Amino acid sequence: MSKTAASLAPAADPSRWKALVFIALAQLMVVLDATIVNIALPSAQTDLGISDGNRQWVITAYALAFGGLLLFGGRIADKWGRKNAFVVGLIGFALASALGGAANGEAMMLGARALQGAFGALLAPAALSLLAVMFTDAKERAKAFGIYGAIAGGGGAVGLILGGFLTEYLNWRWTFFVNIPFAIVAAAGAWMVIREPAGSRNRAPLDIPGVVLSTTGLVALVYGFTRAESAGWSDALTVVMFVASALLLFAFVLVEAKVKSPLLPLRVLLERNRGGVYLSLGLAVISMFGLFLFLTYYLQVVKGFSPVKTGFAFLPMIAGMITGSTQIGARLMTRVPPRLLMGPGFLVAGLGMLLLTQLEVGSSYPALILPAQLLLGLGMGTAFMPAMSLATHGVNPADAGVASAMVNTSQQVGGAIGTALLNTIAASATTAYLTDHAAEAAAGGPAGQLIQAQAMVEGYSSAIWWAVGILVASSVIALTLINTGRPGVGGPVASGSGEDAELKVPVIAH
Repeated sequence: MSKTAASLAPAADPSRWKALVFIALAQLMVVLDATIVNIALPSAQTDLGISDGNRQWVITAYALAFGGLLLFGGRIADKWGRKNAFVVGLIGFALASALGGAANGEAMMLGARALQGAFGALLAPAALSLLAVMFTDAKERAKAFGIYGAIAGGGGAVGLILGGFLTEYLNWRWTFFVNIPFAIVAAAGAWMVIREPAGSRNRAPLDIPGVVLSTTGLVALVYGFTRAESAGWSDALTVVMFVASALLLFAFVLVEAKVKSPLLPLRVLLERNRGGVYLSLGLAVISMFGLFLFLTYYLQVVKGFSPVKTGFAFLPMIAGMITGSTQIGARLMTRVPPRLLMGPGFLVAGLGMLLLTQLEVGSSYPALILPAQLLLGLGMGTAFMPAMSLATHGVNPADAGVASAMVNTSQQVGGAIGTALLNTIAASATTAYLTDHAAEAAAGGPAGQLIQAQAMVEGYSSAIWWAVGILVASSVIALTLINTGRPGVGGPVASGSGEDAELKVPVIAH
């Protein structure tokens, strides 16, 4: 590291580790919410009289608001202060959760979910960008992002456990009410201990055309994939959504290249390391989201697990993610280049996924599913940790919020694509299997039920083969595009502020 870079590095915040506790708690709440509602949905649908045709909107309303508003939320955090955005996001998320828990009908539930998504879009990029500007020492940054990466990766599986407990032993409404204490503790703690570094805000005027084009473009994209899952890829509205999304996002890129103060400066995207992170992470999430869904249905429908038992069945993956992120990724990040953690990490996860292509109706949990989950967790945890850190490494501090938002956007869009794409592949394989075994399926009784179960598992294994290929592609992208060495220091250093700040990137030790 050069003396110049060292002298420019901002002084470390003395309360940064306390702040990490509350930032991690808020991140856990947001990630939990992505899966906890899935477990509660059947009970909520019955109580509120939501039709089968509309039940997907309980998930989709959240996804559309969250995915569509993330870039806007990231820029708001840059402009008005990440601490302020973080606390407001937490309070709003808690109020929206209370509304969802108290819902007395379909409209109230869907409105609450959309509000949760909107406040989540403010909260999530503020949380990640706070870490980016508060942790500037390479080793400390590695530890902090290791913890954050473990939560980001494993929180979804924790949501399955918690959702199972709350739904089975209390009531589906508690899957919403549980967010309130999380939010209150995180907001109060953040308000007291977070001290945002001076001069890190972006004072440039808000890019309104960019906000409109990015929000509508991302909403159209997420809705297109969501609709494809239920209505099919050739459905007229599905096609219209994809075409509209392509046009809107293309217009967004043109606008961002020309306006003086863009919502998403293209320099954030076009730097090869950050671009490699967004692309490889988005692809990896496609495979992970599909897997959560398939394993949940396999364990509950095929193996007959209860919601609570299903949640506990995901514990090996959580343990693997925590180990990979905090013990492997965090320890090696300051010693080896990020690509040598991300590339092999995605390949190890792919190996775990490859094991799951051997799923059968009578497959043993200890012999097949448990080792596969351990490999998946270790691989994804090892890859997630440097990805989360590298997504904001070297970026102008005034752009940290929107760079953080891009991480969340790639994950959210990846999740929408994964659920729709892999579900469609699984459904097609299941239908083909049933067609080939129509006579046995029509026989009814135990034999017919066995054919139905075998058809489901055939669909899952076919889709999981695609997930293996996607993880291999993630690994190749990470190894090819990401070329930075191990960090000499952990954070961006800039003189000045806002759009015109001159970026001083510390010397990278190879």
